[in-house]
Amino acid sequence: MTGGAMDPLPAAAVTAAAEVEADEEADLPAAGLPTPPASERRDPDPRRMQVPPGNPLLLSHTLQELLARDSVQVELIPEKKGLFLKHVEYEVSSQRFRASVYRRYNDFVVFHALLLQKFPYRMVPALPPKRMLGADREFIEARRRALKRFINLVARHPPFSEDEVLRLFLCFSGPDVQSKLKESAQCVGDEFLNCKLATRAKDFLPADIQTQFAVSRELIRSIYNSFYKLRDRAERMATRAIDNAADLLIFGKELSALGSDTTPLPSWAALNSSTWGSLKQALKGLSVEFAVLADKAAQQGKQEEDAVVEKLNLFLDLLQSYKDLCERHEKGVLHKHQRALHKYSLMKRQMSAAVHSHEPESVEQLESRIVEQENAIQTMELRNHFALFCLHQETQLVHAYLPLTSHILGAFVSSQIQGHKEMSKVWNDLKPKLHCLFSGPASALTPPRSPRDGLSPH
Repeated sequence: MTGGAMDPLPAAAVTAAAEVEADEEADLPAAGLPTPPASERRDPDPRRMQVPPGNPLLLSHTLQELLARDSVQVELIPEKKGLFLKHVEYEVSSQRFRASVYRRYNDFVVFHALLLQKFPYRMVPALPPKRMLGADREFIEARRRALKRFINLVARHPPFSEDEVLRLFLCFSGPDVQSKLKESAQCVGDEFLNCKLATRAKDFLPADIQTQFAVSRELIRSIYNSFYKLRDRAERMATRAIDNAADLLIFGKELSALGSDTTPLPSWAALNSSTWGSLKQALKGLSVEFAVLADKAAQQGKQEEDAVVEKLNLFLDLLQSYKDLCERHEKGVLHKHQRALHKYSLMKRQMSAAVHSHEPESVEQLESRIVEQENAIQTMELRNHFALFCLHQETQLVHAYLPLTSHILGAFVSSQIQGHKEMSKVWNDLKPKLHCLFSGPASALTPPRSPRDGLSPH
């Protein structure tokens, strides 16, 4: 995955390359966001600059430690009418910072772009799409859930959680948070420029890093596909529970409507008037139990949406961000490294032609450009190794989240047990009330036996 080999550069060039960004394009351009000149960088946050003891490539975070970093709630605020269009606001509450702020979707967009600018080699979860017109309640609720997953993944990510831009997003309550966020990123540079070990990342990488990366990428792709199917089925089961609740409620209401019917019986049916009157009274009373059954089914569906489907969605968002990172790596720094090498090769050929044609001015200009290009190539190589260093850590982070599977299964099993237990109790309470439906003349039907009693095949 790295570019072709080249002659080793002098030590002075290596040192200079760590400080110079010679590539004309940014690795990840962010529209409307400031691009800091290298010469005007601020001193980065000292907490992020410290090199951890031991091998800094290896992470030791457990799932519990990651989840404990923060828990952020995102709740809808009633719609406000703007001058022309309605807009939706969210109350974003951080447990870690003990702060609660109001944010709009566009605030999340600016925050997301800054994360990509500052951390181009990390997993930055995607934002849900923005719908300009016709955003119904279902869409707005789905987007709220997605924004909550996004901000929790960010708030629990080790490098992100210590960055000033996250603190501002979760704590700043003044006007125009977007300008404040952009201002905080001015003249700071990305993680490569601010990390002390960035120029030494290659020293910590295993010799077979490319093979490990390829294997990990394929494994995570397979895990994503399986979890996508699990989420799809869990979503269908939760939806069926909610649909079952609606059906049970309508079933009970129809029984109540039947029992409340006041249409008089015709004269030829007068002999059965007392029987019909008793049946109506009994049917009317059954609607209460069916309403309770509907409520229990709805509770189970809602519980599985929150504790099962949402956790599956959270993990899928994380896996998708890893896949996006792999794609950015291949299309970003790796591609630019290869392009820089190609440009360097062209310059060498031009230099050879200029020397043979005895053009001193052209030779001098080309020599200067070649030195600049060598520095650019060295910077690209350093960035490529740092990107692989970050990819290795992000892979570890994905695996740290894998035990979430047991949380999800535990929540699913508990929901099924509790839901069936509660509904079984209501069904058992309802059964004795059916006996009055079969009371009457000796010729009346008797209540059906329990299914386990069975009917003789003979």
